[in-house]
Amino acid sequence: MRERFALGTLLLLTTQLVSPAALAQSAPQQTPPPAQTPAPADPAEAEAPVEEIEVSSPGFDEANAQDIVVVGRNIPNTVRATPQVLSVLSEADIARTGEGDIAGALSRVAGLSVVGNGQVYVRGLGDRYSSALLNGSPLPSPEPLRRSVPLDIFPTSIVGSALIQKSYSANYPGEFGGGVINLTTKAVPKESFLTVGGSVAYDSVSTGQFGFVYDGGSRDVFGFDDGTRRVPAFITNIGQTGGLIPTEQVAQLSGAQTSLLQQNTNIPANWSGEVSFGHTKDIGSTRLGIVGSASLSNGFRTRQTTQQDAIDLTGVARQDFNTIITDNRVVVNALIGLGLEFGDHKLRFTNVYIHDTDKQARGSTATIFNNSQGQPRFTQNTSWFERQLFETQAVGEFKFGDLSFDVRGAYANSKRVSPYERQFDYLFTPNAGTDLAGNPVGAFQATNAFGPFATITFSDLNENLYSAQADASYKLPFSRPATISAGYFFSDAERDSSRLPFVYETNRGSGSSLPSPFSFFRPDLLLANDVLFNACPTINDGIGPGCVRLRFTGGAAGSSSYNAQLRVHAGYVQGEAEFFDGVRAIAGVRYETAQQRVTPSDGVTPTRLNNDYFLPAVTLTWNFARDMQVRGNFSKTIARPQFRELAAQQFQDFESDRLYFGNPNLRDSELTNYELRYEWFYAREQRITISGFYKDITRPIEQVGFRPSPDARLQTGFSYVPSARLYGGEIEAIKYFNLDFLDSPFFATRRLILSANYTYTQSSINANNELVPDVGGGIGSTAMRPAVQLFRDGAALTGQSDHIVNGQIGIEDKASLSQLTFLANYASERITNRGPGNLSGVGFLPDIIERPGFRFDVVARQGVKFGPAEFEIKLEGRNLTGTGYREFQRFPNGNEIFINRYRVGRIVQLSVSAKL
Repeated sequence: MRERFALGTLLLLTTQLVSPAALAQSAPQQTPPPAQTPAPADPAEAEAPVEEIEVSSPGFDEANAQDIVVVGRNIPNTVRATPQVLSVLSEADIARTGEGDIAGALSRVAGLSVVGNGQVYVRGLGDRYSSALLNGSPLPSPEPLRRSVPLDIFPTSIVGSALIQKSYSANYPGEFGGGVINLTTKAVPKESFLTVGGSVAYDSVSTGQFGFVYDGGSRDVFGFDDGTRRVPAFITNIGQTGGLIPTEQVAQLSGAQTSLLQQNTNIPANWSGEVSFGHTKDIGSTRLGIVGSASLSNGFRTRQTTQQDAIDLTGVARQDFNTIITDNRVVVNALIGLGLEFGDHKLRFTNVYIHDTDKQARGSTATIFNNSQGQPRFTQNTSWFERQLFETQAVGEFKFGDLSFDVRGAYANSKRVSPYERQFDYLFTPNAGTDLAGNPVGAFQATNAFGPFATITFSDLNENLYSAQADASYKLPFSRPATISAGYFFSDAERDSSRLPFVYETNRGSGSSLPSPFSFFRPDLLLANDVLFNACPTINDGIGPGCVRLRFTGGAAGSSSYNAQLRVHAGYVQGEAEFFDGVRAIAGVRYETAQQRVTPSDGVTPTRLNNDYFLPAVTLTWNFARDMQVRGNFSKTIARPQFRELAAQQFQDFESDRLYFGNPNLRDSELTNYELRYEWFYAREQRITISGFYKDITRPIEQVGFRPSPDARLQTGFSYVPSARLYGGEIEAIKYFNLDFLDSPFFATRRLILSANYTYTQSSINANNELVPDVGGGIGSTAMRPAVQLFRDGAALTGQSDHIVNGQIGIEDKASLSQLTFLANYASERITNRGPGNLSGVGFLPDIIERPGFRFDVVARQGVKFGPAEFEIKLEGRNLTGTGYREFQRFPNGNEIFINRYRVGRIVQLSVSAKL
């Protein structure tokens, strides 16, 4: 159910250009017991009325905030309505950060960090240990490597609130290790509105600088393909049967438009545009509302990255690539929501569409390439990664006196299409020709002397997710508040994924080279008909005329495609009661049964996991003093392996630039969780909280690096360690200071905001002689080996930072829209990948570490009224410290090998929006 939270101020209400998703009516206020005499109101606090925030999530009841007897009046309704450990970002909180997507806003919450491309880690635990919900319904991920949807594809403009619950309760799905993030979209607006806006941004590393691009299609600027990358039937058909594609069909594939890498010395600026609207109509006692929004953003990011490689403990670079990667990311999103409120009942119908495209061009030169061949090389890649998410859901929230009943159903579809992933390798030949004086000169040329000189890959993923849930709660007729609740949950996710890789070769077979002068041609000329048909003599082998063909290389061990399904049935019962003044407990148990299967192509034995669990959760809250309370929580939860982690299919991650392989031997992880939290709400909207947590994890899944051959670049597989533990603590403080004492009209209505949080986390893995899945056995291998041969005993879990710090200092006007906020963020080093084993087969290289470092941002927002329109002008400065990206291995002798190292730009963005 939905809750209303007493958090905001008059300023935050007036700054919302899109009306918040608030209910038309709030729950009736109940008269407190005579013994509870409210403290007199603080005049400074009385200036600001409360902001109403709506949360749509299973098992919540806003009326609980009114029924629970508390000593202090400053404890927010969010805290009173549930005994769980949680944080809530209102629409105004999100706006103050100035972030364009919800992942960025969540990075300001205590214990949360953003890793990679929008993956939110809770207390150092990766996305497999957390759940993302939209209005209480699960979301599928369009990313093959991720279990949860990357939250950077959700613009803040469509999100009304974000709730982060860190302690488990039985009303949530059992896959809950770090926490659950529930996004509530906007529903019924308070008043009708129309808002239009746009922005332009300058990136010091990308805008106006050098980068690589390629032509593509005419609609690439909008993130949609115009048919240039259409995949012909002979590609998908041969992907099912294997074999060769003759020259006549090779010539039908897109050529220069998807293969010709071009230099651009003036990369464009980033820009976006948005429109949103809302309308409310009262029909008697019924309120009907509609909310809609649509936006388009187009941005460029160039990374000039150093990519190195070492194969022994000396830490001497075996190969050193200077790589330039330019990403052109286009995001289109739309939301349409209908809301109906009648009496104590609410209905909502929400549709969300997000289309996220990355058009990537990449050029890489090896300055050192000391392998079995030793030739320097130049590699170029052109790619198109198109992700899409659509969800439609209906929610009904009904209240009949003391009985509350929720029902929600949703259908979601996610897609990821990546056609024409092209790669061309050019090796340096020292004596490729002579100059005018007859001296030998070197040149790069396309050749098969070391591996395939040209490849093309077609990837496609489609996932459907159906979910339904019903929750009921009943307030028992006791002298003290007591509620019993129960619910049922069902979800069925099914995914089809294919990756069809091909290598170009001549009619003389694998490993043959194009003759001179054709081998010196750039890619678009290599794929010209004259080269395809005439670069070498036709051989009468029954395949057809021509020189260049495509050979399908993805049929090994079911690596070309798979079908996967996860079906979950769950039910829970839960009781909540206040035993005496200030002491409240909630206890429940969830039964969850799941059938998970991954069926590869080519007759490979499928993976089948059939498990059921009883998952208890108990939370005790003691409100022992005025506006102070302590919470304690115990629970058991699980984390299932993702489809991608179980499938043998290869996958190239465009963010880390690494190749990944699944492992069919993975198993569920099981967690035992403990939490203790102290909260002091010493004034309205102001607090100090201190918490500690401890987790025991059985079979945590980890990313492990490996090399399938001595000459191969680093690749990543998946395994698990027998067990691990994680523990730590958090502290958070928020304080406001009125500035009217400065005796200046400018400061008369302004206040100073101070906010800071710090998270300390430690973890260690237990690597003994227990057998765990081996990552080096090849695609689809079922080999096992002792954990101590894959993992370093006592090492930290991947993704976990010891220290995470967030700070905000701001000045804002309580009477009008005027804000200036300084934001700082620091995260210490964390492991991203286990180090690969030594080529000798004994021991392993150091783990791969990321160094996020310190970031400093500034956001200024100013409201201006011009005629009937209300304008908001926002100026942002991001990463003003110029903190770069570092992913490296640190060797015992002090040497460092950079897996990825590049500069990250300082970004200045100007946004203007008008509410009409």
